[in-house]
Amino acid sequence: MTQALVILAALCALAYLGLTGRAPSLGRSVVKTGSVAALALAAAAGVGPPLLAVALGLCALGDWCLSRPGERAFMAGVAAFAAGHLAYVALFLAQPESEVARLLEPSRLALLAGLAALGAGMLWLLLPRAGALAVPVAIYVPIILAMGLAAATLAPVGPLAWALPAALAFVVSDAILALEKFAIPETPGTHGARRVAGWAAWTLYWGAQAGFFAAFA
Repeated sequence: MTQALVILAALCALAYLGLTGRAPSLGRSVVKTGSVAALALAAAAGVGPPLLAVALGLCALGDWCLSRPGERAFMAGVAAFAAGHLAYVALFLAQPESEVARLLEPSRLALLAGLAALGAGMLWLLLPRAGALAVPVAIYVPIILAMGLAAATLAPVGPLAWALPAALAFVVSDAILALEKFAIPETPGTHGARRVAGWAAWTLYWGAQAGFFAAFA
């Protein structure tokens, strides 16, 4: 059952690559949501800690909301993903292999500096363009960076070695999506750039969720 759900998730993720640039539709939403919801169900079946299922489930809810039209759906999606990131933070810090002091290691300090620079750069770029969404953006960026830092507290041993690369892939995916929404205008001349951005963001995003599943399931 668990293996079948993981295969279903992967098939949905592959199918959605061809749908990233399409207009919202029920079928598109089902495929997108199914790619992570199936992983959440597999985790809930007992192959991972409850917080993994919660985090994946919240992200699946975010996928559904963001795939639907309208600003209210977008705001609901942002809230669901913010909650999902916080669930991941709790999951990472709850592991015996998590040590906050690990962030003081030279390699982790460099990562901390890089994430801080990325966060500052994204806020500087996005806030003037976000309009009414400026407050949600200002709240969301620190939350996803906190998820990356929480993953950096984990010792890279065994399957947990997947956690930090997955977290960084998630951060980069969200950065690409933010640029696509707020910084790349929807004009005929940018169609190709938006399509590539959509493919890259989706590949990194689903790869991140699969990486978390591999690390903790």
